[in-house]
Amino acid sequence: MPLARNIELAVVIPTFEERDNVAAVLERLSEALQGIQYEVVFVDDDSPDGTAEQVRAIARRDPRVRIIQRLNRRGLASACVEGMLSTAAPFLAVIDADLQHDEQLLPHMLHAIKAQKLDVVVGSRNIAGGSMGKFARWRVALSMLGRRLSSAICRCEITDPMSGFFLIRREFFMEVAHRVSAIGFKILVDLLASSRRPPKIVELPYAFRNRLHGESKLDVLVGLEYFQLLLDKLIGNIIPPSFILFTLVGGAGLALYFAIFMFALFSIRTSFDVAQMSAAGAAMTANFFLNNAITFRGARLKGWRILRGLASFYVACSIGLWINLKVAHAAGALGYEWYTAGLLGLSVGSVWNYGVTQMFTWREGRKRISRRASTIGIMPNPLAEPTNSPQSAPAPVRERIGQPTLSS
Repeated sequence: MPLARNIELAVVIPTFEERDNVAAVLERLSEALQGIQYEVVFVDDDSPDGTAEQVRAIARRDPRVRIIQRLNRRGLASACVEGMLSTAAPFLAVIDADLQHDEQLLPHMLHAIKAQKLDVVVGSRNIAGGSMGKFARWRVALSMLGRRLSSAICRCEITDPMSGFFLIRREFFMEVAHRVSAIGFKILVDLLASSRRPPKIVELPYAFRNRLHGESKLDVLVGLEYFQLLLDKLIGNIIPPSFILFTLVGGAGLALYFAIFMFALFSIRTSFDVAQMSAAGAAMTANFFLNNAITFRGARLKGWRILRGLASFYVACSIGLWINLKVAHAAGALGYEWYTAGLLGLSVGSVWNYGVTQMFTWREGRKRISRRASTIGIMPNPLAEPTNSPQSAPAPVRERIGQPTLSS
């Protein structure tokens, strides 16, 4: 189709439960992008509200609209990557479906990236002329904290690295695509941190608007995913970020173990064995569900698979505890101090637990994602981690210019 061959700009819109916003965002894009050959690629994470069906209904009438519906997978960053890979357009924009980004800025962004031969143009809320709008104070504070933390991996002066509104040149995207982590919601930070050279960047101001329909997706897990992205970019080539999360969950489980153990032993005066077994069982159960929700959320077990996963987790961690004790005892026999021996045992046991549970407990989730990924021809990422994390990226150069299920 001639339109497809002449497309200059692809607007990628990741969605989850945004049915009521679909028509409005397309109407606004149509007004803003007059005179520009463009297409809109929705990437929907199998929204239960029928977002994908709403897009399909419009796509039957408008050849500029496409839908990628992802099954059993979640995540804005990975959705954006898949949307960008699905189009041949030389310029790629990312914008939210909730109408909080100013679509009228897109033509200016496109002009800037072409005129100045830039790699990325970012819509910024933090430069003159931009605004965070009526963001709640805690969300503004969270955004500022994320901005400070992102400097550790981007090492750039960009004022709004947390922005989800940007336009990128395809050549630059393909240059970094194989190194992106695709973790969580902050795809711009991921792209910048994955560059091995200083990208040429410009920021344009815009005012963040209130959401028209639906609810914000910002929650505790979003913060944890951002933390995991930072870890991946900083140490992902040495230690898997999921192992860090696994050990943090293990630390929480250890605290729970001691709390229940002390309560059972001294408050309700059970025997030592009963107190120990009760505390260990509760801690392992809590660790399983926390790891299922956080550490291995990409391969999360659901339904009856949870029971089988819990049983295998019990077995693996019981063996890990035995290994822990044996290593600690052996280290003590060799003359190490008790705390060193204990730390060695704990470390070896933790590595065992992580490796075995990843391989067996969450095997079904990993296989499910691999099957889905191979169906649509992308590299599977079941644990939301890359297999080739980049070295620390050099500092991007920032310039500022004036205001101005499956494809359907």
